[in-house]
Amino acid sequence: MLFAVTILTGSFLLFLIQPMVARMALPRLGGAPNVWNSAMLVYQALLLGGYGYAHWLGRFAIRRQAAIHLALLLLALLSLPVGLAALPPPAPGWEALWVPALLALSIGPVFFLVSAQAPLMQRWYFAAPGAGQPWALYAASNLGSFGGLLAYPLLAEPLLALPQQAWAWSAGFAVLILLTAASAAMRRPHTAAIPGTTAGLAAIPRGTLALWLALAAVPSGLMLSTTTHLTTDIFAMPLLWVIPLGLYLASMSLAFADRRGPARIVSALAWPVMLFGGGLAMISRGDHGLIPVLVSVVLLFVVCVALHSRLYDLRPAPERLTAFYLAMAAGGALGGLFTALIAPLVFDWAWEHPLLVLAAAALLPQGSLPDWTRRPGMDRTLTGTIIAMAVVIAGILLWRLYDVSQLAEPGPERWLPGAALAAVGLALVRWRGAVLALLLATMIAQGGHETIAASREGIRHRSYFGIHTVRTYPELQLRLLAHGTTVHGEQYTDHARRRLPLTYYAPQSGAAQVFTRADRLFGPKARIGVLGLGAGTLACFARPGQSWRFFEIDPVVVRLSRGGTFTYYNDCTPGAPIVLGDARLQLAKAPKGSFDLLAIDAFSSDSVPLHLFTHEAFGIYLDALTAKGVMMVNISNRFIDLEPALSAEIAARGLHALVRDDNPEGNDEWYPSSWVMVSRHAGQLKRVAQTSDSVAWRELVNPAPRVWSDAHASVLPYVIWSNLVKQ
Repeated sequence: MLFAVTILTGSFLLFLIQPMVARMALPRLGGAPNVWNSAMLVYQALLLGGYGYAHWLGRFAIRRQAAIHLALLLLALLSLPVGLAALPPPAPGWEALWVPALLALSIGPVFFLVSAQAPLMQRWYFAAPGAGQPWALYAASNLGSFGGLLAYPLLAEPLLALPQQAWAWSAGFAVLILLTAASAAMRRPHTAAIPGTTAGLAAIPRGTLALWLALAAVPSGLMLSTTTHLTTDIFAMPLLWVIPLGLYLASMSLAFADRRGPARIVSALAWPVMLFGGGLAMISRGDHGLIPVLVSVVLLFVVCVALHSRLYDLRPAPERLTAFYLAMAAGGALGGLFTALIAPLVFDWAWEHPLLVLAAAALLPQGSLPDWTRRPGMDRTLTGTIIAMAVVIAGILLWRLYDVSQLAEPGPERWLPGAALAAVGLALVRWRGAVLALLLATMIAQGGHETIAASREGIRHRSYFGIHTVRTYPELQLRLLAHGTTVHGEQYTDHARRRLPLTYYAPQSGAAQVFTRADRLFGPKARIGVLGLGAGTLACFARPGQSWRFFEIDPVVVRLSRGGTFTYYNDCTPGAPIVLGDARLQLAKAPKGSFDLLAIDAFSSDSVPLHLFTHEAFGIYLDALTAKGVMMVNISNRFIDLEPALSAEIAARGLHALVRDDNPEGNDEWYPSSWVMVSRHAGQLKRVAQTSDSVAWRELVNPAPRVWSDAHASVLPYVIWSNLVKQ
């Protein structure tokens, strides 16, 4: 029990510190959606280092292992409480390297040592004669990791400010040191019995080592690719990253448990789930509802259990325990390296996801299903006939599946051919090449043809900050910019209408009402700043004599808006400065009172950059405004109600604010929007509200109990769950 509690505590702390430090770093990292994948890559690299350290310690007697490890743990106390390293901000384009460097320097020592706890404690546990096999303790380790992962968004973030979180984690680290010392003391009488040597054991075959690496790398990469695929193309739900990582950890707890029944049952489901769910891996449209989301997370869990169970079945003698875990950590790091670092540089879309699904199918154990070819009475002729029939039926179903996928709004008939195809595919599982070919064909028929066509046409653009898609509809004379599933701008392509603002900037929107009155409010030389360029739509509210400046974090967006793909910027504000980098960090460098009108237009994405909505962020915005300046905040969002947090911020600062909810009719290119007008000067708001047309401005309502700050903010209480269900 002592060793189980020690391992649980270490793993709990390990997965509590990961989101905590990412949250601390948010104001410095900016709103990069790929930050979590970069963070995971750092954690996997540190985990690999920790497992390597545990493997190195294994050469010594346990008394010496304990002395070294406890001394380093005590030394690591000097780096607490957890905080961020003093690293200068990155130059634009270097975020992919700077983020891992910051995280590694900030928590590297403690993370390195805590990550070594699981293999080290298992080795110490095995030291006593008759102690039994140590593998179930790895299941306990992942159970602790799962608990830490859930505890952060559900308990730590809503209840504690970041300084309190750091001190609470430090207290937990002190408890871990005491538990480690107690574990070492318990094994003190047995130190002579455990040489920790592998002398006399056969060398690990290279093929086995390669298989260990592959069985660890594919689930690790698939966990990250599932997160990217879901949030980019299907369902940008808040906190969605928790689900794939949690299922990944739960799969290892199940796969390494002493009781093998549950793992075998789940593994037996792997092929049916793979043949049905894997066929959805190339979908790149967000109009399929919740079914692809549910199928994707079920696929991830079942496949991870099956692959980790196969890894468990290939485990070596306990004397090689640390080498086995070192190989697992190396495989996990390789999977993370491919998904988080290589794929965004190589692919224009999340192609790593279908590739990893196919790799998982290549590794799934075939023995988890009964072999129908060995049934009594089955000969080659009958077997060949059944296979031929299966191939013909599969071809018909694939054609039907492709046909149904062309429909704009397909119903349940979309999923029925896929389910029937999965049933037919089970007959081919014994032929690995055939079943992989069938799975690939299913992916292509079930939405993959659209995804391939989009890549061939070059309409996708991928950067560290996400995947942008530009679609042109000649029949509508319309061009659209989407970031994942969120539309970030539209523009008419014909010359007569291409300056007309669309989407969230309709004539009755709050943005239009204020920007068209900028001359009246601030005079003909108004200075205007925009946080979030998008397609550049706001630029076409510009008037002669005004001075405009844009702030944009993504160089791809700048290239699309300034390079002629979208022409709002070139047509309406040619030559206006575009400041590349995180808007909050860049705006903080501007002189005080630089702008009369400031638009904060970065929250319409379903994944909100929280650091742009905190008390400290609004302090930067207000410093940049003149005394009678006006700030426009776009709080339009499908899944998060931002009004309570903004209302609390307005009250705390003694500001004045009105909100305008616009639901335009008569034009499909005008979107519902909610814009909030904020100023220190109430008269400015009245001048706009009194001259506006039929849609009324209103007061903000339902303020949150506390303002959001860099130290304490959580979107969880403000998630609009009903919209998640509708989606």
